[in-house]
Amino acid sequence: MKSQVEVDGIVTLTPEGEKLIKDSPLYNEGLRPTTLAEHHWTSYNFASLWIGMSICLPTFSMAAGLISLGMNWWQAIGTIILGNLIVLIPILLNSHAGTKFGIPYPVYARLWFGSKGTHIPSMARAIVGAGWFGINCWFGGAAIDTLLVASTPWEHVPAHLPIAFLVFWAFNVWIAYRGPEAIRKMEFWAAPTLVVMGLALLVWAVTSAGGWGPMLSAPSTISSTGEFFKIFFPSLTGAIAFWATLALNIPDFCRYAKSQRAQIIGQTTSLPTTMGLFSFIGVAVASATVVIYGEAIWDPAALLAKFSPFVIFIGTLGIILATLTTNVAANIVAPARAVENLSPRKLTFGMGAIITGIFSLLMQPWYLLDNFGNYIFLWLGTYGALLGPLDGIAIADYWLVRKKRIHLAELYQTNGRYSYKGGFNYAAIYAMLFGIAIPIICRFIPGLSFVWDNAWTFGLFLSMFAYTWLMRSDSSLVSETEYKQITQFGNARSVS
Repeated sequence: MKSQVEVDGIVTLTPEGEKLIKDSPLYNEGLRPTTLAEHHWTSYNFASLWIGMSICLPTFSMAAGLISLGMNWWQAIGTIILGNLIVLIPILLNSHAGTKFGIPYPVYARLWFGSKGTHIPSMARAIVGAGWFGINCWFGGAAIDTLLVASTPWEHVPAHLPIAFLVFWAFNVWIAYRGPEAIRKMEFWAAPTLVVMGLALLVWAVTSAGGWGPMLSAPSTISSTGEFFKIFFPSLTGAIAFWATLALNIPDFCRYAKSQRAQIIGQTTSLPTTMGLFSFIGVAVASATVVIYGEAIWDPAALLAKFSPFVIFIGTLGIILATLTTNVAANIVAPARAVENLSPRKLTFGMGAIITGIFSLLMQPWYLLDNFGNYIFLWLGTYGALLGPLDGIAIADYWLVRKKRIHLAELYQTNGRYSYKGGFNYAAIYAMLFGIAIPIICRFIPGLSFVWDNAWTFGLFLSMFAYTWLMRSDSSLVSETEYKQITQFGNARSVS
């Protein structure tokens, strides 16, 4: 029986295939495969998605933070661009699966971890997303607090900063509750607006600091090559880990891609360029504040306080917009889908968004942002060590083990080939633990700490090789012959 149809590289379920999964406890409207008509995201949609997500305060702060750790401007920008070029590779590799089969991340993870084991990578991604959600809300709340203090007697209100944070947090949760389809429409017009505002900030920095020379003349405070690499490698891991989250759950968005070409062009042209540009703006502005104010101001809210109430108002609107475009797209979709996947017949995306918001408070974003040691080394470095192995397993499973062949309907069956043993694929669990354990062990061995400093990269390759070897003859694999037996091939005209 033909349970799926492949049209121009996009696989969807046939009517017979849909009947197989409609009553499954692993199925609901949010987790089902997309239809051919729902594959409508163009290159511009993906470009605007990444522009909207990349132009955010953590990007600004990470770049400025590398300056505070001792790098000069070109070292900081080079580190960030290199990190984004590296993470773009797993993003595009995992995007292919989401585009071809139209499945969200939790369903994609059923391939590698099993129908129950999927909760391991899904919730790992969810926890990180909740942490980022809180960080962005803290930035936005601080900007609102700055605006109110500058224009009203707000500073006399007890706990005015926590109140502003909670109000902005609630607003983000409410927007996210409305659903993921609003993301495409919001990013469409938000992306060019944020680009203009970012360039305006750069123009202010250049003119106020008296040109590029005074602004970017600050030398590196790192005295030796060895000292530089002690900062460079953890910082590079932090730059990679910044979007290692999206490298995992990018199928949540690419399941709507019009074609593989659309998602590849849109993402490749927007991610490294936007991160590089906005990071440069962050470095330039932080450097300009040294010339103008005698100190490096990396916190956008603190910088806003130096201006007139009108400029603070415009700047606050920009911060709110930047935070919303990042939070709703990058930090809510994956956790909400992960919660929804815990019980597809009872939980909805909206309920997942609310639970994510509550959990983000428990992550204490104010502590993570207390200093850059917490932000870059503790936060980015630690979760990079966790997500690297998961990225490696995902890539190995789809490209090396299954060779892009999936039985789509069986992803929604509790007793199908992807249930493995009791719902768990122990090969994935062992490979993940291997990829996490080795960098952690090396952290405490003299002379091998560089493995921990590059934990995302080492973890990815360690788990990738381990998983490929453990799955080399697994019974869940779909042969080329079987794939042709279950798949109807055609073009858009022949199946319309």
